[in-house]
Amino acid sequence: MSDNITGVLIVFICVIGPLWIVFHYRAKARMGQQMNAEDAAAFEQLSQVAARMETRIATLERILDTEAPGWRYTAGMGGQPRDRMG
Repeated sequence: MSDNITGVLIVFICVIGPLWIVFHYRAKARMGQQMNAEDAAAFEQLSQVAARMETRIATLERILDTEAPGWRYTAGMGGQPRDRMG
């Protein structure tokens, strides 16, 4: 009887225990990689702000290209003005 318990215990310690630990931490790592609802909302809000800012910057650059054609060169941007939209 004690030989059976010893055999089962050895199999558990050598095979099932390590597999259990590996799968446990793999599952925890997957859960940690997923965004929760709050993070997803913040990311979406920041994406929208960045898109609006990109549009505003493009508009300002178009206005400056029209009213002050050499502004990029004089502002130290290096190089000649170029059209970012085209």
